[in-house]
Amino acid sequence: MNSGQSSGASNGASTQVILHIGAGSFHRAHQAWYLHRLDEASQPGDPHWSLTVGNIRSDMNAVADALAAQNGVYTLETVTPQGKRDYETIRSIKRVVPWSANLDGLVEAGTDPACRIIAFTVTEGGYYLDEHDKLDTANPDLSADLSGACTTIYGALAAILEARMQRNAGPVTLQTCDNLRSNGERFRAGMTEFLERRGANTLRQWFDANTACPNSMVDRITPRPTPDVRERVKAATGVDDACPVMGESFIQWVIEDHFVAGRPAWERVGAELVESVLPYEEAKIRILNATHSCIAWAGTLVGLSFIHEGTLDREIRQFAHDYVTQDVIPCLTPSPLDLAKYRDVVLERFGNPYIQDTNQRVAADGFSKIPGFIAPTLSECFERKVEPNATAMLPALFFRFLDRWQRGQLPYTYQDGVMDEGVARGFFKASDPVQAYCADRLLWGSMAGTASLEKVVRAALERVDAWLAKRGA
Repeated sequence: MNSGQSSGASNGASTQVILHIGAGSFHRAHQAWYLHRLDEASQPGDPHWSLTVGNIRSDMNAVADALAAQNGVYTLETVTPQGKRDYETIRSIKRVVPWSANLDGLVEAGTDPACRIIAFTVTEGGYYLDEHDKLDTANPDLSADLSGACTTIYGALAAILEARMQRNAGPVTLQTCDNLRSNGERFRAGMTEFLERRGANTLRQWFDANTACPNSMVDRITPRPTPDVRERVKAATGVDDACPVMGESFIQWVIEDHFVAGRPAWERVGAELVESVLPYEEAKIRILNATHSCIAWAGTLVGLSFIHEGTLDREIRQFAHDYVTQDVIPCLTPSPLDLAKYRDVVLERFGNPYIQDTNQRVAADGFSKIPGFIAPTLSECFERKVEPNATAMLPALFFRFLDRWQRGQLPYTYQDGVMDEGVARGFFKASDPVQAYCADRLLWGSMAGTASLEKVVRAALERVDAWLAKRGA
């Protein structure tokens, strides 16, 4: 099979297709794994599903080309906290769409009537939404797409859905597979506004009538692959895989069961199909994602390189434990989950020394993670008349992290898809940097500039600075 072509084995009339946009490591360690497992468990006569993958930007071309050269087949390495490694050959990807600036390959794949689901993995900042789920039209990429370009998920899907409507290819589910809270609902709000701003009224009506956007919660720690993954795969399997992926052994996928054109029976291989994702999502975002960021920022500040190092550091682990125990659990109670147990499982996973997940990867995109993962707990504590002192440690750590960044003192390049560098540097040029930081609406929304937020962040920053001084950092 060459890139852009399907293998004959899965090109039969009964095959239904999922087009996945954003075919990075996480997709190949998570959604592609579930479909592979379902294929392995299928019986004669079961509906057959296959994956077509592609990207809307060119930065993953080398990986996509390597994947296409291997006919979509690759090796997944997983590792437990105890160091047990397993290797699995994943065969669910049947087509790799080569990238082009006009996305003609993705458009063609998405308009195939056999394509019943268009899934996508987007970073939180890639939705360009503010706290009211309104589009950030000042963003240059989004502005370009509103004028007809295809560099964001909205522009790409507008092109696909327009062609799908014109070709009468039928309804399709648009499936979000990322960490944005209420991702399906919020994507739908963003896409609706995008089409309205474009004046695409006919397509907007078709979108309303012919698509579903189920919410989902995804979870598997998946670091960027390093060369040693390829070396271990070759040693263990004898296969010189040019594009292997690795992740932790833990995996979870909770999906709102709301599809308009059928779906794979993912529940047969461990996915949870539910009426509401909300309680699972809130626990994951606030306990796992926010804690992950806390450990990355704190670890970076004291000279650590990996997440497991910070997790195994008694003081950093205590920051994370206190944040969840003192503030998050009261906010999320009652819950169908055992939140204290979930906290402990998360910390055990983060302490896995074999994952080698970097602080650089996890520390990225703070300007999306503060409002998405951390601000809701602060806000809810204030509403309950409780000072969120444990939670305030997280934005205090990020403030000191940003200060190191603007001084050029971070040990790595910091990446943030929505941060305005001028605004961030401006915090530290202000007469009162903490006040300027706490007044930023992108970070804090309706809490921006409030005395209550400023008070707890200032107090937390004093504790952070005392801790750093004690550590000689």
